[in-house]
Amino acid sequence: MIDFHSHLMPAVDDGAATLDESRQALARMRDAGVTALVTTPHFHASATEHPGRLAQGMEALDRGWRELSELAAAEFPALRVERGVELMLDSPRPVLDDPRLRLAGTRFVLVEFPFQGVPPGAARVLFDLKVAGWLPIVAHPERYPQVGQDLAGPEEWRRVGAALQVNWGSLAGRYGPGPQRIAWALLNRGWADYLSSDYHARGRLGVGSAREMLLARGGQEQLRMLSEENPARMLAGEPPLEVPSLPDRPGFWRRLMGRGPGG
Repeated sequence: MIDFHSHLMPAVDDGAATLDESRQALARMRDAGVTALVTTPHFHASATEHPGRLAQGMEALDRGWRELSELAAAEFPALRVERGVELMLDSPRPVLDDPRLRLAGTRFVLVEFPFQGVPPGAARVLFDLKVAGWLPIVAHPERYPQVGQDLAGPEEWRRVGAALQVNWGSLAGRYGPGPQRIAWALLNRGWADYLSSDYHARGRLGVGSAREMLLARGGQEQLRMLSEENPARMLAGEPPLEVPSLPDRPGFWRRLMGRGPGG
């Protein structure tokens, strides 16, 4: 399994606070079957437009990356660990020339919108990124309050060339029934391109029960493509393959809603 959305660098954002928390997080990810990961601390798009702010922000991330990469090499040699960022699109014109802003230095960039409101011109920003030669992946589209059951926002984002990354925890109900319904709706339509953890180095990873639910739904092929094949293609700089929609299983949602949030 390959995971490219996590917050494992120590003391750089709201993820791991200490190197020991980073160590525990790497162990949990390894034990869950992760063989390669890209850790993605939060970074603001507006900072990329100002060389001074970019340098200052990257200096802090470089320190965290040195600590994490040295830890991984010493204690988790079988685990491939790469870097990127989760780019908050607080500006419509991020400058992405610095490879540290992109996932493992590829053309792919993991982006997110403010939870308090997806900007009206979000699709245009994604389109402009694509035209500029980058490959945007929208993080956790199911978690934005403005995304409704009609999936109009994600549909438009896909139409302009963005890919979608759903959180494992959303499938298991970690963020509540609303995001859970949207996450499954995206998989039902075959609109999710990747699954990743968005792990903040605390508590349960959130993969196990979500994987079980997906398999119970008959989603063996979807599981493989979302967590292995398409992420591997991303690391190789290749766009994701189209993931088939999930097979219909009558009564699945009713049984699912009878379960509590999983880990």
